[in-house]
Amino acid sequence: MALHLAAIEYGAGPPVAILHGLFGAGRNWATIAQWLAARRRVIALDLRNHGNSPWAETMRYEEMAGDVCATLQALGVGRFALIGHSMGGKAAMMAALGHGALIERLVVVDIAPLAYPPRHVGYARAMRALDLAGLRRRGAADAALAPAVPDPAERAFLLQNLVFERGAARWRLNLAAIERAMPDLAGFPALPADVAYRGPALFIAGGRSDFLLPAHEPAVRKRFPNARVEWISDAGHWLHTERPQAFLDLVEPFLAAG
Repeated sequence: MALHLAAIEYGAGPPVAILHGLFGAGRNWATIAQWLAARRRVIALDLRNHGNSPWAETMRYEEMAGDVCATLQALGVGRFALIGHSMGGKAAMMAALGHGALIERLVVVDIAPLAYPPRHVGYARAMRALDLAGLRRRGAADAALAPAVPDPAERAFLLQNLVFERGAARWRLNLAAIERAMPDLAGFPALPADVAYRGPALFIAGGRSDFLLPAHEPAVRKRFPNARVEWISDAGHWLHTERPQAFLDLVEPFLAAG
């Protein structure tokens, strides 16, 4: 059964939904959402097991796509544009492939409809291993995670999910379910050869990322024959935060074309 996802809304006008990546939340997209909200109703969703959304035992992309479509229908949205980054990009692709009549146009950020190595399973394990009972400060959690997550920016991103309430720490994430689901999250569903989304699609890659490469374009065009692929050369995987104006310069005209 589809879950009703938590949502943050901005603006009014033609609807566009935003799906975050692994370990993220809709609030991570606040800056982009606020810019787009000048002309649109922007709905930033928390995917299952993330943010303020319900938890579930499984995280198959078909399920996540169903959650998104059911939640937007419950919010009174008919057809909508859809933006998804990384894991959220795979969920967005599955929404377009499985519920194409609802998707006016699709933006996929730095991911392809392919299986990848499960790069982040170690992060989930390290976060689960953290002794929350003994934690009183975020700085202590940062130091404890440093051996497993050496990059300070990545640790800061992960620690946005650590909540302190009445002196006790907890994760917003369902880390056990996420760790179990890593093979599904790293993969992409096997679909019949003729399944495709023929609406307008924009794929945006970071030039310093290896998640969406020129070699992946045939796989993109097989499922999304009307896709356009663009690169932001001096950005990595989180290109929408690294180069927000370059990102908006691509996305705003694409959305307006609808």
